[in-house]
Amino acid sequence: MKKILLVLGLLLMITVPLGIYFINDKSVSESDDADEDSSTSKQIVTTSVEPVYEQNIAYNARVLSDRYEVMQNGKWQEMTIKGVNIGMAKPGLFPGEAGITKKDYTRWLKSIGDMHANAIRVYTIHPPAFYEALLEYNESHEQPIYLFHGVWLEEEPVIEQLDVYGEPTEKFQKEIKDIIDILHGNAEIEHQPGHAFGNYTANVAPYVIGWMMGIEWYPDAVNSVNNKGKAQYDGKYFSTKDAAPFEIWLAEQMEYAAQYEMDEYKWMRPFSFTNWVTTDLLDHPYEPSEEEDMATVNPNVIYEKNELQHVGQFANYHVYPYYPDFLNFTPEYLQYKDHRGEPNSYAAYLNDLKKAHRLPILISEFGIPASRGLTHKNPFGWNQGFVTERQQGEYLVSLYEDILQEGMLGGLVFSWQDEWFKRTWNTMDLDNPDQRPFWSNAQTNEQQFGLLSFDTLKIKVDGDISDWSGKKPMYKTKQMAMYMDSDERYLYIRMDMENTEFSNADFPLIYFNTVKGQGNSTYKDYPLLNKADFVLTIKDEENSRIEVDAYYDVFQKLYGDRLKLVPFEGMTEKNSGQFNPIEYAINKQLTIPILDKTYPFEKYETGKLRKGNGNPESPDYDSLADYEINKAEGIVEIRIPWLLLNFTDPSRLEVWSDLYENEEMTKEIIEGIEVGALLVENNTVKNRIPDKKSDLKTYTWEGWTIPEYKERLKQSYYILQEKFSEIH
Repeated sequence: MKKILLVLGLLLMITVPLGIYFINDKSVSESDDADEDSSTSKQIVTTSVEPVYEQNIAYNARVLSDRYEVMQNGKWQEMTIKGVNIGMAKPGLFPGEAGITKKDYTRWLKSIGDMHANAIRVYTIHPPAFYEALLEYNESHEQPIYLFHGVWLEEEPVIEQLDVYGEPTEKFQKEIKDIIDILHGNAEIEHQPGHAFGNYTANVAPYVIGWMMGIEWYPDAVNSVNNKGKAQYDGKYFSTKDAAPFEIWLAEQMEYAAQYEMDEYKWMRPFSFTNWVTTDLLDHPYEPSEEEDMATVNPNVIYEKNELQHVGQFANYHVYPYYPDFLNFTPEYLQYKDHRGEPNSYAAYLNDLKKAHRLPILISEFGIPASRGLTHKNPFGWNQGFVTERQQGEYLVSLYEDILQEGMLGGLVFSWQDEWFKRTWNTMDLDNPDQRPFWSNAQTNEQQFGLLSFDTLKIKVDGDISDWSGKKPMYKTKQMAMYMDSDERYLYIRMDMENTEFSNADFPLIYFNTVKGQGNSTYKDYPLLNKADFVLTIKDEENSRIEVDAYYDVFQKLYGDRLKLVPFEGMTEKNSGQFNPIEYAINKQLTIPILDKTYPFEKYETGKLRKGNGNPESPDYDSLADYEINKAEGIVEIRIPWLLLNFTDPSRLEVWSDLYENEEMTKEIIEGIEVGALLVENNTVKNRIPDKKSDLKTYTWEGWTIPEYKERLKQSYYILQEKFSEIH
């Protein structure tokens, strides 16, 4: 979603051995090059995509007014764009490692086609396997999947020098040339760390229907370039009128691409450059952040010429409903009535965007993450996080309907697959950035935008204990038993108890110690056998939560002690007996001058636990469920995201160390999690496991260098599938 997230991954090249992944409970080795999907070998009558030839130049797509058209079976067919964005990463790999295999691409394209999508977008060069799989899919299916191809601009030098000329332009134009050769199956790309490479022989040019050049532009760089004097551009295929220097630079790059493809291959296709709300051409007086409205990149000032007029241009924007903040504060947007007659700030923005453009617009990114972690709120519930998979699908359908109703060419969902390497602003300081691809962080919503999940969900947390088969208990008495397990996403706990009401007066209390030499020896009035860093209680549905020793409270350390953004409610002394709720920031203090109003720092309790059925196969599946109770059997199953226990990398058993021992926060590798439990009834400890301190046990696990995962289409996939099936 955010430009900086992908570029960071592209710059990192880590050598990781290819491993084992899991599909439909069957282990498949990535070293097996067989194309297992038999559907690609079926003899299917495919749609003819022979291009049109004008003045000896071929083209297969064009933009006319507010219509996108493709040449199919000898006729121009209007096409409403409905599709997804595909990134470069999968579990265990950074994007720059280009580790997605042909089998992966083949399987994914089939699912995307089954979803009734007609288009995909990639941001940069993928390995040869992608283009081979796309060509094979399209040659064996009646309805092709068309491709919008991006051209990536390395942002780090742009940010460093606040300029796009020089090295950034040289690399950008090399990528343009490479991509054009790749699309025509005529490229040999040498190995370069952080980039895809290989022998590209698959000619997918007939299926590429548009360019999306560049990235989400860095506002300071845009303004810096605009401070340079530059004459308007007048090339063979593009010209500018009343354009700023940055827009002139964009026209020059599109000219370079058009000239090269026409000279070498006699092909042309519709052009656009990537844009986002931050650099749109509208004024946003209700935006509290200066950076979000300080720069403009205007597509209207670039005009196509000569042969390129056959295919035209379009604008493309990344637009999400919850950020930037002006979407949540602009009165006209909050009052705008959509086609349903309901208030809708997202539709209001699209309406304004449409009116401001002479070019038709494609919404090239829109999305909602089905994550436990929350980062931004929307007044109408379309939040960035703490959204179930079902809600994700319903919201995507609603947003897509808004996109069409407001006159756009269509939309591309962000994204096809979850991306474990991603970060989010309110959790990025809490984990180990070098290890992100190796575990699934439920608290980081940027990792959970996909329609395709990779989580194993080893224990389904549905009250059925069959998936605990063969597991030995950590503790077992006549009254209570405790079992523990874990995977790349969760720590799992099962408690067996009799005659427990799970109420505020009758509840289990589980305590955890991770870092030696700290923790509280009591929780309220209940003595613990060892000092605990965390306490978990399962009471009624409003009062079940995980709490953290105030001395080990990372939120208070960062925002109270270090940044002084909230009153400090932590503790700098050990064993205070104080446990705090686990909280995350949502927004720092915001001031909107036009309203003469300041909104205070906003936070929420992320340690609060939610009761529900965590089994994706169940009709009442709740992807946000933290625990489920089987009262008939006296069983509670719990799953805890690793980050809630201050794990910075569970694959190496790495946690935050003592937060106040050193000036800087440090990490350490631990042996495991020491754990015990109490059963409380009417403020009295009724039972405990174990009975004495010497019997306390530590749950530990084998670390991993290659994560195990299982592909699963989320509920949102099927909801979107139904909607896409209605759009022709």
